[in-house]
Amino acid sequence: MNRRTFLKTLYAAATATTLYGLPKLVHADPPRPSEKDLKDYLHDMANFDMEHKGDIILKGKQLALLKSTLKKLRKTQRSVGFGNFAIISFDDGLSYARRYSSIGAFTKDEIEFMDYTFHFDAANYGFFGERPTSNLTSRVSKKELIKIPRSGNYLYRGQPHETYKSIKHLLGKKVYLTSGVRGIMKQFILFYSKAAANKGNLSLASRSLAPPGYSFHGIGDFDVGETGLGSANFSVSFAKTETCARLRKQGYLKLRYPEENMLGVRYEPWHIKVNEVK
Repeated sequence: MNRRTFLKTLYAAATATTLYGLPKLVHADPPRPSEKDLKDYLHDMANFDMEHKGDIILKGKQLALLKSTLKKLRKTQRSVGFGNFAIISFDDGLSYARRYSSIGAFTKDEIEFMDYTFHFDAANYGFFGERPTSNLTSRVSKKELIKIPRSGNYLYRGQPHETYKSIKHLLGKKVYLTSGVRGIMKQFILFYSKAAANKGNLSLASRSLAPPGYSFHGIGDFDVGETGLGSANFSVSFAKTETCARLRKQGYLKLRYPEENMLGVRYEPWHIKVNEVK
């Protein structure tokens, strides 16, 4: 049984066809997978950055639409600044694009594409995490945020910020914030960038990045890294660091996506879990 079929048996059967001709899943109580199915699934997840049979891959006009939408998102990000872009809303992003000729307004098709991919059931990709943000036009209030110096990132006041301060107190300059609050537009650009870099493979993108609406960065989670490790902070290399070992020992690594999880998501030892879905 291939990975796609296995994931369907875990979480349900397809019942309808959506706008783009992709199946919409209805969740049910999962049956017990066979030992072989589980082995195949874990093998595929260990190779999360490779294409697998059953992946949803955009072609032709859909791939062109992904690329044109991503291009405008990147222009918007450059125009408003990376820090501000991380927290702007969907409506504000569209407004910025309309106002500045250097960006150009998003077309009707591009807006519909973003709307569709936001509301699309990510279980179709093989992503079975919860959806903490259900409203495409939800906003992040700056009054609820604190900008972390020299990081370009924001954190929510309260538990997220207090958790980060405790981590900094424990590890000092050894640790830093690599990714904080992410609004909807930020998650769009991350998810689309990963898919575009892999020939439009949305399933592959979902194994590394939560689809828009499914990221817990929108409600409080954040990522940390070890100073000097660079991009390797977003790899299993982080799990071998002193920073990771000390965070684990002190109980900070209540992982959102642990090793061999059944959510269709790679292992993320750098992801600090703060909140549950309310």
